[in-house]
Amino acid sequence: MEDLAKVLKIDPAISARLLRIVNSPFYGFPKQIDTISRAVNLIGMQAVSDLVTATTIGRTFSGMTTDLMDLSAYWRKSVLCALMAGKIAKSCGIEDSERFFIEGLLRDIGHLILYQSIPKQAQAALVEATNLGSPLAEVEQASIGADFTEVGAELIHSWEMPLQMESAIRYQLNPSDAGEFKLHASIVHLAGALADHADLEPAKLKLALPFHAYALSTTRFKPEQSPALVEASHSQLHETLELIYPLALAA
Repeated sequence: MEDLAKVLKIDPAISARLLRIVNSPFYGFPKQIDTISRAVNLIGMQAVSDLVTATTIGRTFSGMTTDLMDLSAYWRKSVLCALMAGKIAKSCGIEDSERFFIEGLLRDIGHLILYQSIPKQAQAALVEATNLGSPLAEVEQASIGADFTEVGAELIHSWEMPLQMESAIRYQLNPSDAGEFKLHASIVHLAGALADHADLEPAKLKLALPFHAYALSTTRFKPEQSPALVEASHSQLHETLELIYPLALAA
């Protein structure tokens, strides 16, 4: 922990961002956390590592042009998904819900890779899925050979992040395949479904939420909780975006 704190102190920007996150309402510590060492001791090495990685991703892809992908819209949706994943985890009685926040934030990370590496194919898949009313992952599998969940999971794996995080991303569309990490995949699935639904045109918002029955039974999440959960997440979106990807606030 001492070594990690020393490394973080080398980068003032990361240190400041970490302290802001740890002191945000998301953690709700009763006293102000004013040192990196104390932050690491309070939330643990893995949680600090995950937070630093997740909050650095936005800077990594900031050079992507808007004709490839609307990064502000992407991060608004990703942060909303992260907030909902954390709240779903809390509703399931899970104490360390910040891990699920990170998993929700990285849920769609595969699309950043697809749009950066094969933008035309990625855009064509999105258009085709929209026109046909087909699941985007199915169209990506057929036209590209891999979907955003696989690409995202491989990125998480290459970063040597925890296996449960990799599994949550990889199996989010089919949480019953996640084995011992079924709860992680189920929560990311539910949060992703809510985030996708919130992104629909107003006329389509009355459509039923496409929750996987297995995810509902695994988490015991009640769909009628959704409106309140979405509203609570939206109320924290602005403040959380400022920590994760402040450029989205200017869009």
